[in-house]
Amino acid sequence: MWLKNNVTEAANWLQVAPRCQSEWRLKWLDTRDRLLLNNAMNEIDLTVSAEQAFSSRALSISVIMPVYNGSEFILQSLPPVMAMLQRGEILEVIVIDDGSTDESADIARSLGAIVMSSGGRMGPGAARNIAAEVARGELLWFVDADVVVHIDAVQYLSKGFFDQQVVAVFGSYDSNPPARNFFSRYKNLVHHYYHQRASEEAQTFWSGCGAVRTEAFLASSGFDVERYQYPSIEDIELGHRLIQAGGRVRLMRDVQCTHLKVWRFGNLIHTEIFRRAIPWSRLILDSGSGIPNDLNVGMSEQARAVVASCLALAILAAVVGMVSLQVPVFLTLLAVGANWEIGRFFYRNGGLAFACGALLYHQVYYLYSASAFAWVYFEQNCLKRWFPARWSRNPAADS
Repeated sequence: MWLKNNVTEAANWLQVAPRCQSEWRLKWLDTRDRLLLNNAMNEIDLTVSAEQAFSSRALSISVIMPVYNGSEFILQSLPPVMAMLQRGEILEVIVIDDGSTDESADIARSLGAIVMSSGGRMGPGAARNIAAEVARGELLWFVDADVVVHIDAVQYLSKGFFDQQVVAVFGSYDSNPPARNFFSRYKNLVHHYYHQRASEEAQTFWSGCGAVRTEAFLASSGFDVERYQYPSIEDIELGHRLIQAGGRVRLMRDVQCTHLKVWRFGNLIHTEIFRRAIPWSRLILDSGSGIPNDLNVGMSEQARAVVASCLALAILAAVVGMVSLQVPVFLTLLAVGANWEIGRFFYRNGGLAFACGALLYHQVYYLYSASAFAWVYFEQNCLKRWFPARWSRNPAADS
């Protein structure tokens, strides 16, 4: 009979047959099938009971939002989390003002948030640490001031902590940034693309929209503000320490938010190189654990970076007549093929012209990311030996 080999099918049958099956509905089943059906019922009961227990004992959440001169942002980013507070989905909303000279603190206070001062321009990492010390929630949900969380984000976020071994959960930007200039669309879409395709078992953490168990956060001493004195990869480094301590970090793709920041060429290049690529390369080499095969540093991304670098060198070589034009043409086709999936993603979200421009700039991204890693490798293996006095200082703090 069809129930004998699949308990799951027996559970599906329950959707049609009422729970209080009368004897005449079951008389066609033999004794073995009845046992299988009862087992399926018990499994469903256990699952429902576990979910009900989790729902009835949902972990309390403190939202922590650092802000510096972000009055125009928090008018959009605070209302969604304040609505969650009114619905009883979170415990409190703490806005930590990091030395703002505008009306950020007053606006946050008027919207009903708890407002604290960091005591000066300390940086977002230090501001989060200060707020975490007084937060009452069992989870610390860090939300950037220029991030508008989706209405259902807290529900998916809470589900991410169902496993007690999970100490941190984070999500991603959505694919519809309000800023419509090229670099804002490119940057946000790239972030969305990689986070939506990454492994749920994460090797990092993201504080733009991510939560950590309060106990684990305090035990790890929070964000390393000595090493990262400016907004940088302090969240990635925290994720490494949480994992090294035996915790698990989970990426929940349904925890999404809208990024309000406007990216332009200047601030994008500076952030990508000096706040991301170089510090992240230092963290990877210092850890000695190798490059994680995930997000935008995985093995496939490394291969694409090699193709982009070869393409750039081939173009220069062709210009000076060292190689024929066939070489860069071949490498261009190879680069298009290697980036076909993200190219289709760009096309679906911006059309043909945007996709072509985004694919071209993405090769530039590979170039400066690979160059940053090569520089740090040279720095660690050569400059530190040649100039130990200069490089004994923390280079990350100098960036």
